[in-house]
Amino acid sequence: MALWLIGLGLHDVRSMTVAGLEAARQCSTLYAEFYTAILSTPHAELEAFVGKKVAKLDRLGVEKGADRLVAEARSGEVGLLVAGDPLAATTHTDLIVRARAAGVAVHVLHAPSILSAAPGLLGLQHYKFGRTTTLVRPQGSWNPTSPFDAVAENHARGLHTLVLLDIQADVGYFMRADEGVRQLLDLARRTGATWFTEATSLGVLARAGSDQPGRWTGPAGTLAGLDFGAPLHCLVVPGPLHEVEKAAWDLLAAGPSA
Repeated sequence: MALWLIGLGLHDVRSMTVAGLEAARQCSTLYAEFYTAILSTPHAELEAFVGKKVAKLDRLGVEKGADRLVAEARSGEVGLLVAGDPLAATTHTDLIVRARAAGVAVHVLHAPSILSAAPGLLGLQHYKFGRTTTLVRPQGSWNPTSPFDAVAENHARGLHTLVLLDIQADVGYFMRADEGVRQLLDLARRTGATWFTEATSLGVLARAGSDQPGRWTGPAGTLAGLDFGAPLHCLVVPGPLHEVEKAAWDLLAAGPSA
């Protein structure tokens, strides 16, 4: 009897590891959440791939329903499928803590994550990244500057920043990279960050994990006016580039590149 957290990887179910697939197939009950990220694979195809029914959970279903998941794992093998890597979100760490406190065994099957894919696809060195931040969709007058604060902090330390973009899968909203760039420019103006302008070089990554991910680098002002195609998108604000990083960065300036 155990709780299994199973990563689905990036873009579609083909990113799932063999170990993850085997674990999913031996679970008596399977759930999936797609509020932290989504796959391009339709839900029916996911079920066909794993050979089982998969119940969808929203954020409240995981956060508020954690005790129910733990209770079910006392008498069966319960799996939670998560896009990307299952431990990239603190929600799932909390679930592990609850399960272990209740004496329920927990198994984690890792998978590819945007946290590692984005630096590699843009030719940047992973250890030179600072704190990751997420741009949220403005709601009326609510448009916090805290996401940009992380970018500014990393910039001051000479570090790169991975900027994730808001996902509201329940209403079909996935922030586009051009929208994210314009929001960064607005936040820079609001916070008085004169170092971040339309001339600031940024990186855009689209559909990481697919056969042909989109990759672009260029000035913020240029990227703010481009169409980067289907989601998911993310941004990178680079710090000072090592000569090898710069060579890779410059190769992507024409974008997109597979």
